[in-house]
Amino acid sequence: MKTSDRILIAATVAFGENGYDGTSLDSLALELGIRKQSILYHYPTKEALLDATVADAIEVLALALSDAVTKSEDGWDRIEKMVRRVFRLAIQRPELLGLLREVSRLGPPTLTKAVKDFDPLIKGATKWLKSEMANGKIVESDPYLLVLSMYSVIMGAATEGNLLEAIGVQQTPRDVVLRRKELLRFLKSALVPVPK
Repeated sequence: MKTSDRILIAATVAFGENGYDGTSLDSLALELGIRKQSILYHYPTKEALLDATVADAIEVLALALSDAVTKSEDGWDRIEKMVRRVFRLAIQRPELLGLLREVSRLGPPTLTKAVKDFDPLIKGATKWLKSEMANGKIVESDPYLLVLSMYSVIMGAATEGNLLEAIGVQQTPRDVVLRRKELLRFLKSALVPVPK
């Protein structure tokens, strides 16, 4: 594996688990068994390293969601598969979602860049929801605001286990399944029109 890839992976874990402020390039270099100058050769600043990890995390999330979309039907089935895919990602790569959660805490300019990278996903999801609302498959509301709200709710629920474990509350796979099940029940009741 290339050194730049090793740095990116280690930084994603560090930023996702310890936060941006809790991560130093010195400790990252020590963990990787390289010199700090090697990190700075590939990523000239800590901010540049953060930007690279965030761009990579967004790309991984976009691929996961795209996979869910291609394996689903329209309407509720698509939303359910996307939620399930995000939860699977939270189990497989919790540091990615932890990193994306950290981005919202950091604010601009990191958040501004991340929002720009997310823009194609948001536009695509907004367009799809608008179409589903027009076809009566999803309750009518502002599709753009709905996408943003769903992102916040799904990411919050998917990363909640990490936060609970950080304060000493152990989580089991059953806890994750129950949290996902309750989230899906909540979303379905809010989004799927009641038959008349």
